[in-house]
Amino acid sequence: MRRVRYARSGGPEVLFLEDAPVPEPGPGELLVRVEAVGVTLPVVRKVREDRAPIALGGEIAGRIVALGAGVTGHAPGDRVTGLVFGHGYAEYALLSTAMASPVPAGAGAVDAVALVRSGLVARGALDAARPAPGEAALVTAAASGVGHLAVQLARLHGAVRVVGAVSDPAKADFVRGLGADEVVPYDREEWGEPVDYALDAVGGELLTPAVRALAPHGRLVAYSSGGGTVAAYDLLVGAKAVVGFQMALIARGRPKVYEAWRQELWRLFAEGALRPAVHAEFALEDAARAHEVVESRGNLGKVVLIP
Repeated sequence: MRRVRYARSGGPEVLFLEDAPVPEPGPGELLVRVEAVGVTLPVVRKVREDRAPIALGGEIAGRIVALGAGVTGHAPGDRVTGLVFGHGYAEYALLSTAMASPVPAGAGAVDAVALVRSGLVARGALDAARPAPGEAALVTAAASGVGHLAVQLARLHGAVRVVGAVSDPAKADFVRGLGADEVVPYDREEWGEPVDYALDAVGGELLTPAVRALAPHGRLVAYSSGGGTVAAYDLLVGAKAVVGFQMALIARGRPKVYEAWRQELWRLFAEGALRPAVHAEFALEDAARAHEVVESRGNLGKVVLIP
């Protein structure tokens, strides 16, 4: 089979295609013929980190071709999606049954990788914000794979005003098309009327203006891998709060909640209420181009690889 790998840290140029044996599924694993792979900013960032190379994992969707020992509830030919921690940028990948979910009839592999993992992160971050009907919401990276779903979910969960923050004003029409009432570029000094909660996917220097955008008693949910710090005084003066969110903790510790969110996403998709957007599809051998788009934050929605 073909797979994408890298041997040293760096930019997209360090990625290369290689031939590798088709892996054998172990206990509790599914061997999946991969039909689509979601490219995420955390994986792109890991390639740049000055550390030993890792397997390029992430969101996949495809058909089961073989089962590992002890697997029940799945069969060859079933269509599934999920998160892989081994090699995912490949024609075949090993998917743990704990991370696998069925792809319903009427949905394609690209739909699955654009909706499920990114949607779960967006839904979880929204839950961490404890939204109440009638509140105003702010979503940073509002045109990203997660952010564009967060904008829609905030509205579906009762936000009467949704503000999208973006790196480039050229993304404004796309974000408004998702249902945002206002779109602000990161470098604008003021981000408009205060909001009750903010979902931040960027971190770093953007944390300060995001906290400043909160109304008194506002909540910011940080789910970015970009790090950053918040001045305690900025929280104190407005009785504001910051909470971190990580999807893996929900998947491992609250599986019933994880599954309920997953079912909600598919229901909203089937009803046409939640619309995952795909910026571009790239062939596996063009993985470097896909990483360039995500790293430059030029995407409007999800970037997908097609093995």
